[in-house]
Amino acid sequence: MRTGRPLLAAAALAALTVSVAYVFGPDAGTAAPATAGAAPETVAAEAVAAASSCRVDARFPKRQLRGIWIATVNNIDWPTRTGQSPAAQQADYVKLLDDAARRRVNAVFVQVRPASDALYRSSLEPWSKFLTGTAGKDPGWDPLPFLIAEARKRGMEFHAWFNPYRAAYDTDRSRLPASHPARVHPDWVVKYGDRLYYNPGLPEVRDHVTKVIKDVVQRYDVDGVHFDDYFYPYPGSGGQFRDGAAFARYGGGMKLADWRRANVNKLVAQVDRVVHAARKHVKFGISPFGIWRNASNDPSGSATRGMSAYDAIYADARHWIRSGTVDYVMPQLYWPRGFQIADYDVLAPWWAKEVRGTGVHLYIGQALYRVGAADSAAWRKPGELPSHLTLNRKHPEIRGDVYFSAKQVSSNPLRVMDRIVSGHYARPALRPLMKDLGGRAPDRPRDLRVEGAALSWKASPGASSYAVYRVTSGAADACAVADARNLIAIVPATGGARQSFAMRGAGTYLVSALDRLHNESSATRAALP
Repeated sequence: MRTGRPLLAAAALAALTVSVAYVFGPDAGTAAPATAGAAPETVAAEAVAAASSCRVDARFPKRQLRGIWIATVNNIDWPTRTGQSPAAQQADYVKLLDDAARRRVNAVFVQVRPASDALYRSSLEPWSKFLTGTAGKDPGWDPLPFLIAEARKRGMEFHAWFNPYRAAYDTDRSRLPASHPARVHPDWVVKYGDRLYYNPGLPEVRDHVTKVIKDVVQRYDVDGVHFDDYFYPYPGSGGQFRDGAAFARYGGGMKLADWRRANVNKLVAQVDRVVHAARKHVKFGISPFGIWRNASNDPSGSATRGMSAYDAIYADARHWIRSGTVDYVMPQLYWPRGFQIADYDVLAPWWAKEVRGTGVHLYIGQALYRVGAADSAAWRKPGELPSHLTLNRKHPEIRGDVYFSAKQVSSNPLRVMDRIVSGHYARPALRPLMKDLGGRAPDRPRDLRVEGAALSWKASPGASSYAVYRVTSGAADACAVADARNLIAIVPATGGARQSFAMRGAGTYLVSALDRLHNESSATRAALP
């Protein structure tokens, strides 16, 4: 359970210089060895300001989540079509990641369980039909290790995205593989419209969903577990959701709506416990529908007039935030600024207020897929989506954005991603820290050497990556790394004894080590001639 807001480290730093190598940090009592090929210089000591007293530039946030959703359901993003060879599937995924990396994306949310199926080798649920075209058919490889590894190569965090209650895109159970849970346990499912859903009111269903997620967390090196906005079905032509028998058995005198919300809350809390018991560092979060409740339903709701997730699909994001059963929420604010029914200018501040002081992180789900939409004058303006990020700067509780979906990151409608990169992602960013998940900063990099056009250093035990800063003007002190204005790269660790980086011109280079949660060490610096 998350109970407190992550704190920024604010230790006083000192620096010593020997030759071209400098060391920052409380462990800087001994200077680093002279860099190979460098002329000896006079040893000097300097005092540097504590990072907490540095003036930072909001245009260059040091920590910010920049994510994309990669949807596999109906082959929206990946695989691009069913029946491809493993090599073709791999090539398409790599292209998506390369396109995202060029936009300085640092996290991917990949749908690994669209509908009680698996895009990984599982003994609990059948292979997804979105891989081969046939549910249950072995694609000849296990995609998940590859998906994770390729994300890591590009410095991206990998979140496994699960849909908890969707059981099948077909109400005819006889068309499902014999091992499918909906066939093995027909009493678990409810027909609604043209789909099958697991009944959230059954303890057996909650246990099964939790078991599926625990299996993935234990067997694969994921960084996060993610739910989208689908809980009870969205209201539509399906009529009444027929869970009366479960309600009669388990309702306990509650009102139906309260019981349904309690069912969802129980699953969220159960998944939270299991995920962190299996691997403490794995993040768990949800991207709810963008409106919790309207003020007309509840005075503490938002000044909106759209569908209420609390009332329509029984998703109570406020409860998850206040009870600390999620590490983050990522509301899908898929409306433009000034839209009267659901105004981005209203909703972003409302969600910021909801997480304030809770320790739960807030990221915003952005409707990249709507950019250029013919049915909306606002979305036909290339400046609409970038203006959302500008507004976010006014609310420190908003720690980043995630875009739906990956294929639009590649297609770049109205060149909006170019605008976002130039106006908001001009520098890389470390990911926001979640202190309650543990981790610790690795030892600072040591033995920096300048070898031709490359900077190299001794690898730090426990480092998953390294932050590289380049200072071309001003002092290369603690304030030089307080924001991202000098950050030029986050370099994934290679696993070797030494790490190297191709330098990008003259200046003072500073290198820090990061663990997988992006706890950052003090920095070692090298001044180039």
